[in-house]
Amino acid sequence: MGLSIRERIEENERRIFSPFAALAAKSRGRDHPEEPCPVRTAFQRDRDRVIHCKAFRRLKHKTQVFLDPEGDHYRTRLTHTLEVAQISRTIARALGLNEDLTEALALAHDLGHTPFGHAGEEVLNAILSGGFRHFEQSLRVVQVLEREGKGLNLTVEVQDGIARHSKGRDGPGVTEEGEDVPLTLEAQVLRVADLIAYVNHDVDDAIRAGLITAADIPPEHVRVAGESHSARIGRMVQDVITKSWEQPRIRMSDPMYQALFSLRTFLFERVYENPRSRREFDKATKVVRELFAYFREHPQEIPPEIRQASGTDGDRAVCDFIAGMTDRYALTCYERLFLPRTWTVL
Repeated sequence: MGLSIRERIEENERRIFSPFAALAAKSRGRDHPEEPCPVRTAFQRDRDRVIHCKAFRRLKHKTQVFLDPEGDHYRTRLTHTLEVAQISRTIARALGLNEDLTEALALAHDLGHTPFGHAGEEVLNAILSGGFRHFEQSLRVVQVLEREGKGLNLTVEVQDGIARHSKGRDGPGVTEEGEDVPLTLEAQVLRVADLIAYVNHDVDDAIRAGLITAADIPPEHVRVAGESHSARIGRMVQDVITKSWEQPRIRMSDPMYQALFSLRTFLFERVYENPRSRREFDKATKVVRELFAYFREHPQEIPPEIRQASGTDGDRAVCDFIAGMTDRYALTCYERLFLPRTWTVL
């Protein structure tokens, strides 16, 4: 009997990929073993499961930076995810890495983000015992919360990449020696692609919103990274490919690395902490805080599948429920619970 389609794909991976690439046939497997698909590799199945899950669909109504923007062209958490996937695949293809794994990681990495972006994350982190971090919640979504508590049963490689994709505001986004590095180079690609994507599209959105102008970007950043949105992404991607060529880790050149992080610092100072942004941020914080207090007192109103997945930890159930909300669902819920409705006396 001949090889299945999946086996032919796996054979092609062995033949053409870099020696540093993660091969689907050598995956460390899943938490719950499954029969292999005759058509798709393990990483292709992971990608498809993410695309078809409910948490992925909700990303289209979750804030990236600007809360409930009126314009049609501001990024949402979904468009950010797609941009990360595109950048990740470009780098992975150039380096001979596994594009299917890279895409699965990119599509799954932000599934646990809260409504209202980092405003929601900040509130839950302050309330929940042990704190709240969106990458940990993303892992929880795929392990526990999806499919009525069964999870998506993704491969070890995808779960590891989700858990290690973010290093916070002050941590390095590119894998350096001595770090607790991800299992695969594909997960290292995700880390740098996520950073490249959000720094550049947040600059683009901030210019569109009138918070900054292109002339405000410091000249040393422009000199190294480029004058336009597309030029900056192109240069950064090429830099990663060049510095990582035939290397067992993903790197950037020092000048580009410094330019990227200087741009991120510039965003914190001029955009994320801008009074106009903070006003809406503070409003969103109030919404999430009051929703948490309400559902803590009324746990029976949390969907039963979430309560079951969260066990006896009441605050964990509230957190899972709120973290899964879209911006508009959270606002609708808040309006229903806390704002008066018009009524008529007959």
